Amino acid sequence: MKLGFVSAILPEYSFEQLIDYASKIGMECVEVAAWPVGKAERRYAGVTHIDVASLDQAKAEYINNYLKEKNVEISAIGYYPNPLDPDPAVRKTSVDHIKKCIEGARILGLHNMNTFIGKDPSLPISENMKAFKEIWPDIIKFAEDNDVKVGIENCAMFYSMDEWPGGKNLASTPAIWTDMFSIIDSKYFGLNYDPSHLVWPQMDYIQPIYDFADKMFHFHIKDVKFYRDRYNKVGMMATPLEYHAPKLPGLGDIDWGKTISALYDIHYKGPAVIEVEDRAFEDTLEDKLHSIELSQRYMRNFI
Repeated sequence: MKLGFVSAILPEYSFEQLIDYASKIGMECVEVAAWPVGKAERRYAGVTHIDVASLDQAKAEYINNYLKEKNVEISAIGYYPNPLDPDPAVRKTSVDHIKKCIEGARILGLHNMNTFIGKDPSLPISENMKAFKEIWPDIIKFAEDNDVKVGIENCAMFYSMDEWPGGKNLASTPAIWTDMFSIIDSKYFGLNYDPSHLVWPQMDYIQPIYDFADKMFHFHIKDVKFYRDRYNKVGMMATPLEYHAPKLPGLGDIDWGKTISALYDIHYKGPAVIEVEDRAFEDTLEDKLHSIELSQRYMRNFI
């Protein structure tokens, strides 16, 4: 396993600054954000450390030489839009850029790209699954042709009222993953697994590591705290941020010893990258850097 972090927490940094920092603190890899250049629509989105739209062989050679010099790898290209958005224009933009990220990964000599399935929050799962069948087979065929694995993060994207009532990412439960992988049976289609996203729905976050061992393409390290007293006041129909919050690893409810042990059990050899979304560490750039280093120090007990 190689330990790294998600670059989206450092939008202030250029690609070179990002890799310099990863090298300085002894990280083996970074998941590099590759959103279209422009304004972010939500937190942790809109970050561009590699512009895949303008990537060519010369730029790829420069990037790879820089990585080699600093002894840091790219764990995956990361872009997390909503390819099943109810607006056809948003769908097209999302799908087109996912394909650019896949192609960019190939140009860079990488084999991993991470994203969301997407979802229309106003429609039931059955209707969203129909849209999934229409849109995603073509994306995965494109990934196969480029020899790039697509890892779907299992975040429900249900945190605020604009994502009510169903969230903006279909791939939120093991039952849905089973259906998705049955519909698209491809070794290039798997998970960017984040155990924290099963904590607030009160689900087992360790068993899926065993059940979907062959689909564990990439792993996110993020903790969360479930506040029972808040939950008892608002209940399960409230938006989840009313009763839970992202935390640095070791500051929340996840048992990281058991979780990483499960990854070793399945002989997982891929990247495990720290994703910082703890608002207690976002006031300044120094706070964010400190949060990455605290997280690294804690996770080195296991990786």
